[in-house]
Amino acid sequence: MSTNLIKIRNLPEGEKMLWQGRPTWRGLALRAFHVKSVVLYFSALLALHAVTSWWSGVDLTSTAKSGFWLLIPMVSGPALLMLFAWLTSRTTQYTITNRRVLLRFGIALPITLNIPFRQVSAAALKAYSDGTGDLPLVTSGDDRLAYLLLWPHARPWHFKSTEPMLRAVPDASRVAEILAGALKSASPMSTIQLPETAIKETAAPSFAPAAAA
Repeated sequence: MSTNLIKIRNLPEGEKMLWQGRPTWRGLALRAFHVKSVVLYFSALLALHAVTSWWSGVDLTSTAKSGFWLLIPMVSGPALLMLFAWLTSRTTQYTITNRRVLLRFGIALPITLNIPFRQVSAAALKAYSDGTGDLPLVTSGDDRLAYLLLWPHARPWHFKSTEPMLRAVPDASRVAEILAGALKSASPMSTIQLPETAIKETAAPSFAPAAAA
């Protein structure tokens, strides 16, 4: 398993790399693997267990012993999800050139997805308060992308028309500007709107047409 960014060599003449990076593991843990929701779920179960035991007259010692078994998945579950988020981050590589976007991902079997700008019909930025963000891409063409194959590098809940997404990207505003500039350079008629400040995490990303060459 390689954890270093792989520099792309032997690019076609006239093509150059503009940016390369990987998602943050914390962003993946919180927003892709929903670690916080899992912790809250088991916390609610533990609280419910304590209340029902008290209501039934069970003594404190017995309640603590039976509740201990809930603590095991409550701790091990989020820990495993965070480990998987870290592995996903370390084995993922996003690359933007002046002609395309490349997504390299896969813990056991690395896969590289090549998205030429001519297939990008729209792009967006969903920014978060920690400086990270998601950059979903709407693609055109006859090739259909499998959601399960792309996940977690896909826009959530878009199963029918899967949209590849650069997820939990650090310094997302700067990366979005690089992508927008590359799209506009590839096609001067293209447009893309980016928010000037970070939006709330619950807000939905707003898409602007970005017709590519």
